Amino acid sequence: MTIYIFIALLNGICIVASRTLNGKLAYQYNPFYSALINHVIGFIFLTFFILIFKDYQSINLTEIPLITFVGGIIGAFFVVINSYVLPLLGVMLTSVLAICGQMISSLLIDIFNSAQNHNLLLQLVGVCLIVAGVLINFTEKNR
Repeated sequence: MTIYIFIALLNGICIVASRTLNGKLAYQYNPFYSALINHVIGFIFLTFFILIFKDYQSINLTEIPLITFVGGIIGAFFVVINSYVLPLLGVMLTSVLAICGQMISSLLIDIFNSAQNHNLLLQLVGVCLIVAGVLINFTEKNR
């Protein structure tokens, strides 16, 4: 279990590094260009990874439900948004706001999917505290 925690932490570091680099590229050019470069380079990397490690299988695109392709659109939108707001808000505030959005949407999805949630009240309090902390930080900076 410990290795998975470290992998998740490494993922967080990679996300911040990626956001920062994409933000710099977006500031120099524009967010859509930044997102395009991000996804083209990612596609090339994944293609080589799959070919080198022979981790591929035959894929029949007609068997994949169309709704699953929306994930790619959402991912591209995510990169564009982050690339746009990061130079304006900074890395820390952008990251915290993104995490707040993830927590709120995750909680709502769990509630609507009727996931067994024994700590719903604690999770709601936690989300409210994080949002309150962000709002306090944001209003303090704007004074």
